[in-house]
Amino acid sequence: MANLNNVDAPLMKQRVTVLQQGNYLLSQMTAIRASETTTATFCSAFEHIATQLIAAALDLAPAEAVEVSTPTGRTFQGVRQVKPICGVSILRAGASFEHALRKAYSGPLSFGKVLIQRDEKTSLPVYLYSNFPKNIASSTVLILEPMLATGGSVSKAIEIIKEAGVREENMIFVNLLAARKGVETVLARFPGLTLVTAAVDDELTTSNHIAPGLGDFGDRFYGTTD
Repeated sequence: MANLNNVDAPLMKQRVTVLQQGNYLLSQMTAIRASETTTATFCSAFEHIATQLIAAALDLAPAEAVEVSTPTGRTFQGVRQVKPICGVSILRAGASFEHALRKAYSGPLSFGKVLIQRDEKTSLPVYLYSNFPKNIASSTVLILEPMLATGGSVSKAIEIIKEAGVREENMIFVNLLAARKGVETVLARFPGLTLVTAAVDDELTTSNHIAPGLGDFGDRFYGTTD
């Protein structure tokens, strides 16, 4: 797994949140990475990790100060998240995060979709479809995509979201597993973006898949492996 402290881009340390690599997270990541893991176990492990990733992303979303009264008759100075959040799934794999986001956020919540497929011969992204809510420009946007390899597909998605009026500073990219090259590429291209991920791997294969990686997330999550 990549050590972000060795990356020659100081902005990465400020703009990338990697979940704490404790035994609980690592046990779930081990299940997800293991080739023999069944679809049911894969999905269960991902749900546990997605809950942590969404919570970490929401920590970066705006909140407003609020004072509440406690049952002891005292007051407590807290915060409340009431700003609109829009989860934009990069289909198909990104939709796997939607359940965790629905469970986690009780404020105004909407969802958008972007369909981008990677040409397996050229590794270039091909844009096919997008659909966003009308208020996306005034929302904090959580870009939902489990895998970040070269950064091509998510970069294309970010461009499309920006065209809808969303500022980079209002985007948080929620990711399960990233390649260091992809992280560097995306952050260099979009300096206002922040990233939340569970792990960063150092390598890409000759076919531009993350290594050691976990295989094709969409196939394993949806049970469409051969």
